[in-house]
Amino acid sequence: MIIVMQPAASEEQIQHVVEAVEESGLEAVLLRGEQRNVIAAIGDKREVVTEQWLASPGVERIIPILSPYKLASREASPGATPVRLDGQVVGEQKVQVIAGPCAVEDLDCTLDIAEAVKEAGAVGLRGGAYKPRTSPHTFQGLEEEGLKILHAVGRHTGLAVVTEVLDVTHVELVARYADVLQVGARNMQNFNLLTELGKAGKPVMLKRGMGATVRELLMSAEYILSQGNGNLILCERGIRSFEDSVRNVLDISAVPNIKSTSHLPVLVDPSHATGRWDLVAPLACGALAAGADGVMVEVHPQPQDALCDGAQALRPERFTRMMDDLGRLAEALGRGLASPATVESDQ
Repeated sequence: MIIVMQPAASEEQIQHVVEAVEESGLEAVLLRGEQRNVIAAIGDKREVVTEQWLASPGVERIIPILSPYKLASREASPGATPVRLDGQVVGEQKVQVIAGPCAVEDLDCTLDIAEAVKEAGAVGLRGGAYKPRTSPHTFQGLEEEGLKILHAVGRHTGLAVVTEVLDVTHVELVARYADVLQVGARNMQNFNLLTELGKAGKPVMLKRGMGATVRELLMSAEYILSQGNGNLILCERGIRSFEDSVRNVLDISAVPNIKSTSHLPVLVDPSHATGRWDLVAPLACGALAAGADGVMVEVHPQPQDALCDGAQALRPERFTRMMDDLGRLAEALGRGLASPATVESDQ
């Protein structure tokens, strides 16, 4: 069940309810929101008397939740939960676009890409420093040096940095440099990693596994939320199918499906969904029309020379054309595109 606190509830009142929940034998998870705080009372006990909690000062109402994903459910937060990242907000009216190379290759290339995507309207910079590759003989990323490059370029351009965390032992290091910690499709059910990311205090982007159902994605989200981290973005990036003309099949239905059952914002990654640059722009528009809060795509000035996944990367000029299309579509939907931040280096 969810205990919704009144907007004016004091910290003392909140802690009083947390202690009362724990004394009853249930786990209490406090999720702090912009408008009000909620306390999730989690456990299997059925005989708990909730009337005493409802009578506690500062409590507004108690909502029973039957869904297995208690904290990710729509009942836990009837409205959408916005996620703030470095001056931007994912999950509100404006559409957010994150773009960048599949992997960080060097400082100059990363900076050129970042400046190009920012000029076109992107608000975030994606890039891999640690690359989980199918073959151990392929490029595995620049690791901490790549993180340093991303951080420097992000601060220079004002773009929020999104990069993947592969291992529990990397969480603290990546959190030092990145604004958003990404969980890749292969790690969606790495529950130890999800738990640590829930404790990291940074926004997390959780990608759907290539063989995972929407329910399984939301259950994985529960691990992060259960540690008190409500700054969570879900990402649809395609699921495995019998179709072999694309890398994966983008499940557009996942966007309204998730939004009907969860309060978490949803991005779509059409680059990894298809593995083909020519399908990225139309699917990005399709994702926006389906209600996605934004898209994340790969961009590289010379895709044929990229160290990984060049076939799915847009050239900067093609990315600009896609942004023009997204802008017109967003305006038609009454939303509009978010604007990138202005930094002193732009002056």
